[in-house]
Amino acid sequence: LALAAVRDGNFTVRLPVENGLGEIATVFNEMVTVNETFSTEINRIRQGVVEEGKVNKQTAIKELKGSWSTNIDAINEMLHSLVNPTIEIARVLHAVSKGDLSQKFDLEVEGKQIKGLFRRIGTTLNKMVEQLNAFALEVTRVAHEVGSEGKLGVQAQVEGVSGTWKNLTESVNLMALNLTNQVRNITKVATAISVGDLSEKITVEANGEVLQLKDTLNQMVDSLNDF
Repeated sequence: LALAAVRDGNFTVRLPVENGLGEIATVFNEMVTVNETFSTEINRIRQGVVEEGKVNKQTAIKELKGSWSTNIDAINEMLHSLVNPTIEIARVLHAVSKGDLSQKFDLEVEGKQIKGLFRRIGTTLNKMVEQLNAFALEVTRVAHEVGSEGKLGVQAQVEGVSGTWKNLTESVNLMALNLTNQVRNITKVATAISVGDLSEKITVEANGEVLQLKDTLNQMVDSLNDF
């Protein structure tokens, strides 16, 4: 019955040592204790990783020997191989959330190449960071050249972007293009007025305050013409 219980995963059973079995009972009980200890440790790891999110949990049964020790080493190695990429992913995502686009997922840990799903995730994450970095640099460049240096006609060039990043790039370029057309048109009319040419009008499409400026200048041209 005791053997059947252990076979079925019941590690609470013990054989009495005083019924004549002696050393056999002692060894059997020690074997069951080892199974129970191993099972308890695995459940501890499961609880730490699954329920508490403690990914750095590792088994710590020093007294196990032979295959038990090999199994413990295998579990620890498996956890280690899961923990390092997970920490790397969290590190890069945390940096991105803080606006730091200099961090990359390390595809090599302790001299070993990360493989499988984690490598695919890492490669995708690095590509995302590269696209964010390229987009941020281009938007900053365009904003600086247009806003600070007064360069018109500047456009953002971000290679390989798609989806939302492509839409954002196109929006930035459209904004820069509209601003360029509006300023150049206003400059053209103002220059014409300065040399006495009152035939020019602002014709570029505009909204908001730029539209008000357009209407004001055109009215000024009409008033000058009437005068």
